[in-house]
Amino acid sequence: MLYPAPVRDLLIETANTGVYRARWSDEIHDEWSRHLQANNPKVTSQTVSRVRELMNIAVPDALVTGYESLIPTLNLPDPDDRHVLAAAIVGRADVIVTTNLKDFPPDLLAPFGIEAQHPDEFLMHQRDLNHDRFLECVKRIRSRLVNPELSPDDYIERLRRCQLVLVADALQCVRRII
Repeated sequence: MLYPAPVRDLLIETANTGVYRARWSDEIHDEWSRHLQANNPKVTSQTVSRVRELMNIAVPDALVTGYESLIPTLNLPDPDDRHVLAAAIVGRADVIVTTNLKDFPPDLLAPFGIEAQHPDEFLMHQRDLNHDRFLECVKRIRSRLVNPELSPDDYIERLRRCQLVLVADALQCVRRII
């Protein structure tokens, strides 16, 4: 899940710690871009293109290609989601991070050794793997937020509004140091 921006920022920043490898495709880029522009008509295609470029630069090995021929062989409740599973298989991902869990049933993912996790659950796992490193990621993100600058409480509330409730609750306990 690469939209909204606070979720994307935290996923990319934690990917850069080396704890996990982020994977996405151009189709996944297209999907989050459509949602962003549908919800924010003022966002230009130039802005979206720039964000995509920066994401691909930030995580150089994330872009998965060569999965397209696999798409028609896959079965998911929503056929429009098959590209995500195909990219995950080719990219050797263990987890598909999505809020759309109902369209990625465990029984259909299990044969590929893949599971679907809500971003909140996935990011909590990253936090649990290395708490200090996770907090450093949060600090780096907050330090970049200058227009407007966000207090720890404002940042935590922003995460909460993005359905990162568990992450927000965990950060609330350490808000003085983020």
